[in-house]
This record gives sequence, C-alpha cells and structure tokens, in this order.
Amino acid sequence: MTSRARVFAAFTFAIAALLGTGARAQSSAVLPSGAVTVEVVSPKIRKVTFANPPANLIGPATVSRLRDVVKELGDDDSVQVVIFASATPKFFFNHFDLRQASQFPMVPGDDTTPAWVDLVLRLSRAPFVSIAQIRGRTRGGGNELALAMDLRYASREQALFSQPEVGTGIVPGGGGSERLPRLIGRDRALEAILGSQDYDADTAERYGWVTRTVADAELDRVVDAMAARLASFDRPALMAAKAQVNRATLPPDADLRAAYAEYSRSLANPGFPSRMTQLGRAIGEKGLDVELRLGDYLGAIKPTP
Repeated sequence: MTSRARVFAAFTFAIAALLGTGARAQSSAVLPSGAVTVEVVSPKIRKVTFANPPANLIGPATVSRLRDVVKELGDDDSVQVVIFASATPKFFFNHFDLRQASQFPMVPGDDTTPAWVDLVLRLSRAPFVSIAQIRGRTRGGGNELALAMDLRYASREQALFSQPEVGTGIVPGGGGSERLPRLIGRDRALEAILGSQDYDADTAERYGWVTRTVADAELDRVVDAMAARLASFDRPALMAAKAQVNRATLPPDADLRAAYAEYSRSLANPGFPSRMTQLGRAIGEKGLDVELRLGDYLGAIKPTP
C-alpha cells in the first residue's frame, strides 16, 4: 500500500468511527441519490434539499446527482427559481469527502471535463435564478457551490463559511479561488483561502461573501418571499438581466478547469499525508466536533517537517 493510500485508509477509518458501525461497513460506498431531493414549491419554484448526515460531506454520487438535477431543472421551461437548502442540522453543503477524491466523476461521455466543473458552470448560467438558503457550515466544495449560485441568504446565528483546503495541504479546485476574489477582493480572498479559517455570517456579509444575513427565525420567510417575487416576473427579462450580470462578473471557464486540475494534482503534495493523518486522529478522538470547529482544528495541526 502506498503512503497516500495508507493516509486515506486511516482517514476513512477515523470518519467511519465518527459515523458509526454502519459507516464502517459502507465507508467507500457512494451516497444514495435520495440524499438530494427536489420539491415542487409552486409551478415556477423548486427546492433542492441535501441530506448526508452527520456532516453533509459532498461525495461522487452527490456531484452526479446535483449535476443531473441542475440539468433537468434547466431543461424545464416552467422553472424560474430554484432554492438550495440542507436537511442536516448545523451544516449546509459541506466540503468534499476526500476519502473518495479519486472517485469524483467526469461528465458522462466526456473524460476531459470533471462533473463538478460542469455542475458549477451550468449552475451559474442556468435559465433560472438560484438561491442558497444557508444554515450551518458551508466549507470547501459546499462554499464553492454556493458561490456559483445567484443569491445567498445566510442565517446570522448558524451560518459559517470557509475555504479550508490550504490548511489540509492542498488547494481549492471547485471555483473558490476564482469567484471569491471577484466578490470580496484580492486581499480578503487571500486571507480566507490561505488562512483556512471559519468566518461567521456577519463577517461574510460585511465582506460581500453573501447577499444578506438575516435572523435564523426569518430566513425561511425572506427566501420564500424573494423566490415568490422573482417567480412573479417575466422569465425572459430575468434571464436576460442575469446574462448581462454574468457577462460582467463570471470567471472564464478555462480558469475553473485549470483550478480543478491543480486541486487534483495537489492531492499528491508531500505535506498532505501528514496533515490528513493528524486531522484523522483528531476526528477519532473528538468526533463531530472536528467538523463543527474545523477552522480551529486546522490551525492546531503541527507543521510538516
């Protein structure tokens, strides 16, 4: 077994211990498609809900299912607004499940395009308005997914944001390094990406990371009201206006493809095994607290020799 394989095996075992005996038996299994569900809220509004407790990690099946959902909703001319939410307490869409990093899919029939890249590109340009209804931790790939959406409303009490990759010894690959600087500026993006810290909702709002923060008790009402308002407008005008803003703000597709390739290569970085071993040990000792306070734990990892 290679050094990298041993690291992933140790990390998988630690997370399996966190998830329980069922996870030990199925630690390498893909998520069921039911983890992502679609609800018809009204003729023009859909709600996509993600549930992969306890920490809402994004795995290969999640990526494939989300890509299919975004494609299907984009092909439905009746859909005008799509809300993305979580059914797992304390977590929105969380970071990639690095146990399964090598299994993340490519676009069917196109072995040159990662399905994740295709997903976030489709989402940004989708012929509907996407709204992130954010409660809980929103890190790594989950944050990058939220950044690809059109509007982000966050619970003031519950939402946290992070790009933690550098703290684990790798680099972002899902669009964070391309989108964050355009939203919050170069220096704050460098602080967020290089520092791998957690940011509370009020700081994220002040930086421009999210559209708005609201009291948790008001989040559902605010999101539902905005969705209903947008659904009442003419679809051609909405989509034309979105295309205009996209033209001025979206990163080039080639940059997103390059970043994903750089992320994939960074999984072979020499410091990655040591940092993941230490993080896996912390998960084995502290359980879910590591995911709840990931920024703190990353800062406590000892430097690699």
